[in-house]
Amino acid sequence: MYKELLEYIVKNLVTYPEKIEISEVETDGKISLKLRVAKEDMGRVIGKEGRIIRSIREIIYAYAAKESKKVSVDVEETKENN
Repeated sequence: MYKELLEYIVKNLVTYPEKIEISEVETDGKISLKLRVAKEDMGRVIGKEGRIIRSIREIIYAYAAKESKKVSVDVEETKENN
């Protein structure tokens, strides 16, 4: 459910939504979301001085807090196979 929320938010920000990859790993009750976007979309997701990614994280954290869960969101650039 956190993965779907993150995907919904990011798809509406980026130019290449088809290149979004999100992996979800749960260890010791903590959920880790790894977000990968196209190189061209990194600036759109991170934002000036990290404001956008900070806001995305706050939304995910607030949603997780309702269920007393811990969730982290990390952003990576997709590796192109050229």
